[in-house]
Amino acid sequence: MCVALPGKVIEVKDGGAVVDFSGNRVNARAGLVDVKAGDMVLVHAGCIIQKVSEQEADEMRDIFEELEAFEE
Repeated sequence: MCVALPGKVIEVKDGGAVVDFSGNRVNARAGLVDVKAGDMVLVHAGCIIQKVSEQEADEMRDIFEELEAFEE
């Protein structure tokens, strides 16, 4: 199963972006979607694939937290 994670764009530069995932910052390719700092995005396999609203990102994080509870 493949999962796209929601994160917040911190900086955009040279076709890429720095995306924050709950304090973990990673570089992601931004060529597929036009993004700017502050946008909430979904990242899969190192590529930004979609912009989402803050509410959608929060709901997704809540679902992931619930799923993690099942692993314990």
